[in-house]
Amino acid sequence: MKAEITKAPVAETEMLIRRPVADVFEAFINPDVITQFWFTRSTGRLAAGQEVTWYWDMYAGSTRVVVVAFEPHQRVQFEWDGYSGRTTVEWKFTARDDSSTFVTITESGWTGTGDELVKYVADSTQGFTWTLAGAKAYLEHGIKLNFVADKCPDAHVAGWSPQ
Repeated sequence: MKAEITKAPVAETEMLIRRPVADVFEAFINPDVITQFWFTRSTGRLAAGQEVTWYWDMYAGSTRVVVVAFEPHQRVQFEWDGYSGRTTVEWKFTARDDSSTFVTITESGWTGTGDELVKYVADSTQGFTWTLAGAKAYLEHGIKLNFVADKCPDAHVAGWSPQ
């Protein structure tokens, strides 16, 4: 069986977080909070036009993040070092009537063979799903589950990228 990719692939995952949109948005842009469920440190907060570096110290990995769109309580779009070079990630925050927030994360912009693109989409979707699950546990219940660190506890041995 031969499959053909006819349009640029996009990784997408989403999760309901039972917290107001202002709290969830702040959690994703504030390094004091996002480091509780995703990476270990950052050179600063996300803001319009901001450039920061995120670090995953447990893997000796980092990535340069450049914010290209910033709409408070609605959306953040940034570029970072994806599997095949710079890619675009977008976080969308949708406020709901019950004071919860629906978060959607997409990533796009990879280059490579069909097989490589399928792997990039699968890996990105999985990674961002772990990130959202960790955010949900932390923001709703104050529990730090360490999904990202525990996903690949020996990755630092062979090298690692932040996705």
